[in-house]
Amino acid sequence: MPVYEFTALTVAGKKLKGVLDADSLTAARQKIRGQGHYPVDIKETSTRGEKTPFFSRQLGQSVKQQEIHIATRQLATLLGAGIPLVPALAGLTEQTANRSLKTVLAQIKDAVNEGNALTTALAEHPRLFSKIYVNMVRAGEASGSLDVVLERLAEFGENQHAIRSRVKAALLYPIFMAVVGTVVLFLLITFIVPSITSVFEGTQQALPLPTIILISLSTVLKQFWWAVLALAFGAGAGIRWYIATADGRRRWDTLKLTFPGLRDLSIKTASALFSRTLASLLQSGVPLVASLEIVKNILDNVILAEQISEACDELEKGASLSQFFKGGKWFPPMLVQMMAVGEQSGSLDKMLAKAADSYEKEVETKILALTSMIEPVMILAMGMVVSFIVVSILLPIFEMNQLIR
Repeated sequence: MPVYEFTALTVAGKKLKGVLDADSLTAARQKIRGQGHYPVDIKETSTRGEKTPFFSRQLGQSVKQQEIHIATRQLATLLGAGIPLVPALAGLTEQTANRSLKTVLAQIKDAVNEGNALTTALAEHPRLFSKIYVNMVRAGEASGSLDVVLERLAEFGENQHAIRSRVKAALLYPIFMAVVGTVVLFLLITFIVPSITSVFEGTQQALPLPTIILISLSTVLKQFWWAVLALAFGAGAGIRWYIATADGRRRWDTLKLTFPGLRDLSIKTASALFSRTLASLLQSGVPLVASLEIVKNILDNVILAEQISEACDELEKGASLSQFFKGGKWFPPMLVQMMAVGEQSGSLDKMLAKAADSYEKEVETKILALTSMIEPVMILAMGMVVSFIVVSILLPIFEMNQLIR
């Protein structure tokens, strides 16, 4: 069934925009009139998932992950109240404010109404619904507990969003300080310093080395600032290009797991994401090997992904998960021990959830500690630069005073 975007006028003369599905353009117009509105403009949208980004741009609204989490929880509530899936999707579509998401939900409802599985309809929109989302919904459909799985999905997404928000908030102030400090130093060296050091140009006095360095740096930045910026952007683009290659990605991921100071944070972050995602998938009824195949794609580290792939092969041969990771060097011993306890007690998902709680708290604490250290380090670095500028300017002045005496 086609989906239409429409603009209509209410009885009071107010403009109304929305999305609805109908058999034809005429049926859509009749549907709008049946609601007591006067249709002004009606356009058909595509039902193909890959067109969603285009319509998102056209509608001027992007779909945020937080909106997906809210919609998921609302759908879980409707299904838990005993409402069938298609009417639940229709109700969710009506109460969704984001027009882009409303269009997608209307397309999903239409696909389910035509006899497709919900997972098939969700898979048509990979930009909005990840593999873990689709697979958990598939497990919920198979087990008849779709409302429970959707509730768990919403909770999982909201927890991950909350962690990312706290990390971004902690990094916001240091990043702001770094940008402002860099701009101030650039303006100081480029415009203020030349007006001061021009006093020394008329003298025949030999300038100290720090003053020579400062004048040279100021001259280069003032005359070739565009080249410096181009070089900086070029270096950044070159590094990103190299990391995008297979060899560069492997080296970068290895560096994150081995570099002192970064190693512990990277491993615990990966352990928290691994534990939380695997626990959610297992609790939703997804088989262990299939869950590991999904988890390895969201860890965003080729070294860990290879280890998880090897674990899948060993599991198919009859080995246990804890036995395999016990011989590895990346995942922490505590996580491996909790895996072993969970496998022995038949509660692997619960043990992984507890491990995830612990590692998420550790990661958040460690990030907050690191960000609290960034501020004094930045102040010290900027203080050293300013001190160098001051000393470079004062040295020749002191020498001139000594010559006058």
